Amino acid sequence: MAAAAPRPLRLLRAAVRSPWCGFALRRTGRLVVSLAALVTAAFAMIHLIPGDPVRAALGTTADPGLVAARRHALGLDQPLLHQYGDFVGHLLQGRLGDSIGAQMPVSQIIATRLPATLEIAVPAFWLILLLAIPVGMTAAVLTKDGRRRRGELAFTTVTGILGAVPEFLLAVGLVAAFAVALPVFPVASQSGPASYVLPVLALTVVPAATLSRIVRVETLRVLGEDYMRTARAKRLPARLRYLRHALPNLLTSSLTLGGLLFSSLLAGTVLVEHVFAWPGLGTTIVQAITEKDYPLVQGVVLVYGTAALLITFAVDVAVAVADPQSTVRGS
Repeated sequence: MAAAAPRPLRLLRAAVRSPWCGFALRRTGRLVVSLAALVTAAFAMIHLIPGDPVRAALGTTADPGLVAARRHALGLDQPLLHQYGDFVGHLLQGRLGDSIGAQMPVSQIIATRLPATLEIAVPAFWLILLLAIPVGMTAAVLTKDGRRRRGELAFTTVTGILGAVPEFLLAVGLVAAFAVALPVFPVASQSGPASYVLPVLALTVVPAATLSRIVRVETLRVLGEDYMRTARAKRLPARLRYLRHALPNLLTSSLTLGGLLFSSLLAGTVLVEHVFAWPGLGTTIVQAITEKDYPLVQGVVLVYGTAALLITFAVDVAVAVADPQSTVRGS
C-alpha cells in the first residue's frame, strides 16, 4: 500500500487542479503575451518610420556629426536584435530611453505629465458611473412593458445623439459655449478648480450616454427574471427590489463596461487635452508626434497600452470574484 503524500503536497495538487488556478494561469498568460506583443510593436514603431527618425527629429539641416551622435546615444547604430534586447532590458529596469527634443529621460517626462491626465480621467470615470447607472435604470423602470413610449423615444434619441458626438468636437463646443460666448470657465490650461470642469465634461458626456443605453437594456433583462417576479409577489418595496435584487445582478456587466470605459478614457484624453491645452500625456504625445520625437511617442504609447492591459486584467479578476460560477468555471 502506497504511503499517503505529505499534506503540503496534497494541498498543492488540489490548488493546481482548482478552477481558480486554471483561470489565474490563463489570464496571467494572456496578459504576459499581450505585454510582449505591445513591447514588440512599440519597438518596431520607430524602425517602420521611413527614413532616419533622428534626422527627421533634428531636421534636414542638422550637422551630420550631431545626427550620428544622437543615433549612437539612442543605440540605433546597433544590429536590430541587439537593439531589441537593449530595449527590453531597459524596460525591465524602468528606463524608456531619452527624448530627442527635450534631451531628458522619457520616464521623467511621463512621471511629470501622467498625474495631470489622471486628474481629469479618474473624476470623469466616476462621474460616468454616477450618471449612467441611475439614469439607465430609471429609464428602464419607467419604460418597462412598453410604457411611456414618448419618454423612451426621447431617451434613446438624446443618448444616441450624444453618444455619436466625437469627444474632441464636444470639447470645442464646450469651449465655444462656456469659455468664449459665456466666459464662465477658463478657456484652457490648468489654472484652478474651475479649469477642470470643461475637460471632465468633455470626457464624460459621450461615454455616459452610451453606457446609460446599455444599462437600460440590461435592467430590462433583469426586471424580467423570475427572482424579480418573486420579489414583486412578496410585495417588497420598490427601493429594495431595485437596489438589492436588480442592481447587484447588473454588477458583472457594469464592471466589464467600466473597465473598457476607463481604458477608452485614457485614449480619449489625447484630443481633449490638446483642445484645452491640458499639461498631460495627451498633449505630450501630440507635441511629440509634431516634433517627430519618436522615443517619447514610443514611451507614451507603452504607458497607454500597458494601462489598458492592466485595467482589462483587473476587470477580469473583479468579474470572476463577483460571478465565479459563470466566469471561472465557464472559462
